[in-house]
Amino acid sequence: MIDKGPVLLDITDGIARLRLNRPDAANGMSAELLSALCDAIMVCHGHPDLRVVLLSGEGTNFCAGGDVRAFASKGEKLPDYIRQATAYLQNAVTGLLRLEAPVIASVQGFAAGGGGFGLVCASDIVIAAESAKFLAGATRVAMAPDAGVSVTLSRLVGLRRAMSILLTNPVIPAGEALQIGIVTKVVPDAELADASLALARELAAGAPKALAATKRLVWAGTGTSIEQCLSEEARTVAELSGTADAREGLAAVIERRKPVFTGR
Repeated sequence: MIDKGPVLLDITDGIARLRLNRPDAANGMSAELLSALCDAIMVCHGHPDLRVVLLSGEGTNFCAGGDVRAFASKGEKLPDYIRQATAYLQNAVTGLLRLEAPVIASVQGFAAGGGGFGLVCASDIVIAAESAKFLAGATRVAMAPDAGVSVTLSRLVGLRRAMSILLTNPVIPAGEALQIGIVTKVVPDAELADASLALARELAAGAPKALAATKRLVWAGTGTSIEQCLSEEARTVAELSGTADAREGLAAVIERRKPVFTGR
């Protein structure tokens, strides 16, 4: 059990309740949170009785993506910080994909950026509250998708729609996310926790080896391994984080204004 810090973990009756725990920062992903997330996922890998992982975020948002205030504070050192954070994010995504137990994402509020949107795309089943919203967001701050999104999203929604989502950054409401294949099920906000836990219990009662094999076959059968794309994503994101446009994008988010990009 991990009962404090930026990530909480409790494993009971085969169900791992894995919760992002920075509600005051919309569960924004700092390097510290991502490191803790990796540690928690490794605990799940080593637990002999694990049957299912229920991934959620504390507070009003699942995860608003990277912690832009932490990013902006790094100045010229941002690329080094991004390399560290992205390495943790890669390990977290790889850990979820390789985990034998199914992963359910329970989403309320915003699921944005590599942290939020990326974890949703890497989950096996996604239950969303009616008020949930999804946003890729990377190019909005002069960055590129990470957490495997450049691969997972097109597999979920198709190449043309994925390209549009990643380039134009629409805010996608839960109903549309269900229609195009980003989420599995949409429930009333008040029913999200109960519906997610009920599904977790249903899966926990299933045949673990069969569920594990099915998960592995489905992910492996979609084509090139997502993990093969992660290193290029990491290199690209780190390179972009050193540009003036990236710093401008982060500043614009913090100052709640429209960014002015110069191509530098």
